[in-house]
Amino acid sequence: MEETNRNRMKELVEVLNRAAKAYYAQDTEIMSNYEYDRLYDELVELEKITGVILANSPTVQVGYEAVEELPKERHERPMLSLAKTKSREELQDWLNGKEGVLSWKLDGLTIVLTYVEGKLVKAVTRGNGEVGEVITNNARVFQNVPLSIPYRGEMILRGEAVISYKEFERINSKIEEAEAKYKNPRNLCSGSVRQLNNEITAGRNVRFYAFSLVRAEGTDNMLLRSEQFAFLKEQGFDVVEHSIVDPDTILGEIESFENKIQTYDIPSDGLVLTYNDIAYGQSLGRTAKFPRDSIAFKWADELRETVLLKMEWSASRTGLINPVAVFEPVELEGTTVSRASVHNISIVRGLKLGIGDRITVYKANMIIPQIAENLTQSDTLEIPFACPVCGQPTQIRQVNDVQSLYCNNPECDAKKIKSFTLFVSRDALNVDGLSESTLEKFLARGFLHEFADLFRLGQYEEEITQMEGFGEKSYRNLMESIERARHTTLARVLYGLGIDNVGVANAKLLCRHFRFSLDAIRQAEVEELSNVDGVGEVIAAGIYDFFHQPDKMKQLDRLLQELQLAEETVEEEGQTLAGMSFVITGSLEYYENRNALKATIEARGGKVTGSVTGKTVCLINNDTASQSSKNKKAKELGVRILSEKSFMEEYL
Repeated sequence: MEETNRNRMKELVEVLNRAAKAYYAQDTEIMSNYEYDRLYDELVELEKITGVILANSPTVQVGYEAVEELPKERHERPMLSLAKTKSREELQDWLNGKEGVLSWKLDGLTIVLTYVEGKLVKAVTRGNGEVGEVITNNARVFQNVPLSIPYRGEMILRGEAVISYKEFERINSKIEEAEAKYKNPRNLCSGSVRQLNNEITAGRNVRFYAFSLVRAEGTDNMLLRSEQFAFLKEQGFDVVEHSIVDPDTILGEIESFENKIQTYDIPSDGLVLTYNDIAYGQSLGRTAKFPRDSIAFKWADELRETVLLKMEWSASRTGLINPVAVFEPVELEGTTVSRASVHNISIVRGLKLGIGDRITVYKANMIIPQIAENLTQSDTLEIPFACPVCGQPTQIRQVNDVQSLYCNNPECDAKKIKSFTLFVSRDALNVDGLSESTLEKFLARGFLHEFADLFRLGQYEEEITQMEGFGEKSYRNLMESIERARHTTLARVLYGLGIDNVGVANAKLLCRHFRFSLDAIRQAEVEELSNVDGVGEVIAAGIYDFFHQPDKMKQLDRLLQELQLAEETVEEEGQTLAGMSFVITGSLEYYENRNALKATIEARGGKVTGSVTGKTVCLINNDTASQSSKNKKAKELGVRILSEKSFMEEYL
């Protein structure tokens, strides 16, 4: 029996660590939160029974490992996980007659902020609890982090960086491809906080909620957590919503939080209970992994048993086919649900699904429908051999530890619909009046086969004006929008073509690098393409392959006959910074923002990158004496650090 238990523990450790790596380091999911918690609890129980804890067990390993792209820094104090419970009565007993502070357990990314002389000088992610990633520049563009505070000593605090559900939906609505959409706000926040370029972070509207004062010189007179919260509010921080509770009031407060979560716009996966008396809490010490002054409460998921009726397979522009479970409708958290994304083939197989199986479903964080468990486990669900849209063969591809299903047919109608949707989108040809549903109707009637056909829709005037939802006025508006779209730029066209990994920014970089010559881009070899700033070998190979497909090039030539591309040139005489690479950090005085200075540098042929390397000409930072990671890196590499004014005097 003992050997069996240990073998099961090894199996659980491997599965849980693989799932944690996918979730924390790769921002993807290979199992549901419910399944992870269930397996984790099984491992904890086996460790108690056997008295053995494996070295790489997730019960002693905290969080994720810091990725290589960001500087790392060791925390002054280890950041531990919290013991957890789903029992309200256990929380009541845990107080042991004492007063506590009950607050949201926000579902984002934990950040440690350091202030010196009232200025934000450092921000570090939780990382693996011992070592985190330095994201100071990104924290400076969080929506509500104060850059200057009244307190003038050194102060360290912790809090959660989060992205609201409203913001999550706004960002996802702008992403055309289904597989490119973010799975949940936590994944979006994780990627946003850890960006190398904080311009991207700034556009994500990340917010920070303080939940713990680690240290502040001269505040030893604060004896209560509630006093620390009040102090942090006085310094200008938004603090996590909290209530003072005791054994008599805690159950009512938990119910109050439970009622709020239905409409709470900030992702939360439970509550945190901490002793209000700081000294008492600290006197309890800690275990190897958990502090004893706090405990986490996770909502007991409302589970409903139902029957899997079918699996829908939804194809996208890139060929990815997403599985969506359709089951008998059930009431969950106050709403009726009948569908849940299963994300990929790995999860389908892990759940051992089959049509007619009895399954349990829940809402992750009381919001997103998920399959919790398959009670039948028939494992009879057939993975489609043919695309549900075009009927051509499918293929299962594995990236890292995740298997996904793809359609291999380049002429698949699903790909066409999504491709046309991208082509007419705002950042591409910007054709008003062509929604995905309208494009689908035009494709079904044979009006559209390739992009050039958009500019020949006039030949179908009679048929279009008779279509449901169309009339003479709608038709005229559409024709006017299409006519405006004829006059465009090369960068818009490149983006609209849907070349793998060529977004708006890369399209502009390609145009500038090749002097706005499409012929030069088409004829470029992989090596030359990979020399473009922001384009590596993988992206370069994709661009090269695209421009060496004869059928696509014939279609592109026909499209170009319909367009009038604006004449754009790079002013050679003004290219005083050609071949030079710069890094900008911190706040600016002479330019409105870093984007404005970046545009000035790029207009003169220079490049602006997110990190200091041996190729960096200089680091532009008005705080030349700061101990920021970029300043330290510049000093290590012998890269000059110039103030904004000095840079302007020397280079502009």
